[in-house]
Amino acid sequence: MKNVNRPLLIVLFVLSILFTNTQLYAQVLDQDGTNLNKPETEKSIEIYWNIKAYNPSWGLLKVKAIDKEGNIYPIKAIQDSEDTGLLNVKALVNGVRVAVKLIVKENDRFYPVKAIMSDGTILDVKAIDEDGEIIDIKGISKTGNIVHIRAIRPQTVLYNIVAVSPDGKVNDVKGIKLMTEEVETVLHGVKVFAHIKALKQN
Repeated sequence: MKNVNRPLLIVLFVLSILFTNTQLYAQVLDQDGTNLNKPETEKSIEIYWNIKAYNPSWGLLKVKAIDKEGNIYPIKAIQDSEDTGLLNVKALVNGVRVAVKLIVKENDRFYPVKAIMSDGTILDVKAIDEDGEIIDIKGISKTGNIVHIRAIRPQTVLYNIVAVSPDGKVNDVKGIKLMTEEVETVLHGVKVFAHIKALKQN
C-alpha cells in the first residue's frame, strides 16, 4: 500500500516546493518596497504643453489667465496618456486647475475665452506680447461643431492659438460645440458656449 502511494507523495512534495518558491518569489521586494514580480502596469504620465498665439509673420505670444488684480497665471494643455489627439486646456491658478471655456457672448461681437473658477469668478484669457501689450482672444467663427479661436490685435492681425509640447509637437486649440443650443452648459453659474481643447493638427 505504501509503495502504491509513494509516486503520489513524491508528486505532491514537488508541487508543494514549486508552490512555496512561487510564493516566495512573489514576495520579493525592491529597495523602495514595491513588488518586483508584479505585472507592469501603465504609469500615469502628465505632460504640460504651452499655450501660445501664433502668426507666421509676427511670431509667438504668451497666452495667460489674468484676474481683476492683474495677477497672471499659466494656461496649459495637459497630456495624461500617450494619446495626444485631444487634450484638456486648463488655467493653473495657485495650484488649482481651472476650466477654460468659450462663454456666451452677450453684447460682444465674438465669443470670449475665459477661465471659470469654482466660485464663479471669471478670469480673462489674453495673449501678451514682449512689450506687455494685452491682446483679446475670442471665438470668431464656427465650422460644424468646431469654433475657431484667434488672438486679435487692434490692427485686425489674427493669431492662431496653439499648444506646443516640450518636444515640439503642435496641436490646434479650438472650441468644441456638442449641442446646437447657444448655451452648451452652465458652469459655476457661467453660461458656456463651447468647450476648449487642444486638437491634433490635420
